[in-house]
Amino acid sequence: MTDRKSQKPEVRVLDTAHPDPVDIAAAVRVLQDGGLVAFPTETVYGLGARGLDRSAVAKVFEAKGRPRSHPLILHVLGEDEARSLAVGWNERATRLAQAFWPGPLTLVVGRAEHVPAEVAGGGESIALRAPVHPIARALIARLGEPIAAPSANRYQTISPTTAAHVVKSLGAAVDLVLDGGACIGGIESTVIDVRGPRTRLLRPGGIDLPTLRAVVGAIDVATPSTADAAGDAPRPSPGMDARHYAPRGRVILATGMNEVERIAIAHRESGRDVAIVAYSAPTPATPPLRVHTLPHDPKGYERALFTTLHLCDDEGTHVIVVESPPHDDERWLAVHDRLRRAAST
Repeated sequence: MTDRKSQKPEVRVLDTAHPDPVDIAAAVRVLQDGGLVAFPTETVYGLGARGLDRSAVAKVFEAKGRPRSHPLILHVLGEDEARSLAVGWNERATRLAQAFWPGPLTLVVGRAEHVPAEVAGGGESIALRAPVHPIARALIARLGEPIAAPSANRYQTISPTTAAHVVKSLGAAVDLVLDGGACIGGIESTVIDVRGPRTRLLRPGGIDLPTLRAVVGAIDVATPSTADAAGDAPRPSPGMDARHYAPRGRVILATGMNEVERIAIAHRESGRDVAIVAYSAPTPATPPLRVHTLPHDPKGYERALFTTLHLCDDEGTHVIVVESPPHDDERWLAVHDRLRRAAST
């Protein structure tokens, strides 16, 4: 049997600001034929299929090796399209959509009967998002229907922020890759559940909690133990596994550069290939280890995180020792969520 991951999909390079209608039309033909198209969003690259086509949606799960209980996000142009796919759309959903769409916010609402249960992981909710990226919006508009699109990578591995990451992870399991350059956000969307009487954060992401609270008021934040879904029960949101976003090498979290360096040196002396992902500057006495120093601001760190983990994979790193960024600032919540899941075993 031929390994499709070892083969290469068709890749078309697009101008992000002005995507060529010819390339968009080619991608739409692939989707209309039931195929899979990887495309950039402002967060990460998505693996797209026609969202209301059960057989096309099934191919997404197969390509990713993703359990069928894990929901996909339906990508739309705006609130009107979202309402047509939902039941129980409420005033909080409207406020959030009007404030943050198009953008990196996913809303979980009740699923309309005509939306396949497969998209929702077999559940009764649906996750909806209106991306801002010009290529994503051109693709949705030309297709004229919602696109189901999780991140374009194998299940539980690092999310892709470039077209090259998609090709490396999925190979020819995806029919066409639209290359729009590096994603500007670098981390997935925030997922907010507005179904119940209280607004709930299901996954921290591209929009931080202080910004969301300014629009919708109180938001309940699930603790890691309640947010990590297990078993085959349908999940209301993607990204709820205890292990997720993980590179091939082992990720170890540590506090402070002294602890980071101690752990890194111990693993190097045992013969492992080791890299450090730092938040602060390494000490002058740091031995010759590979050190990736990420930005000090949350948004800059988010943009660099997955790209850095991909680089560690490409370098064949066995152990990645990460200096934990600040814990006393909610703006870092999404970063800590990704690091915790990447480090889970």
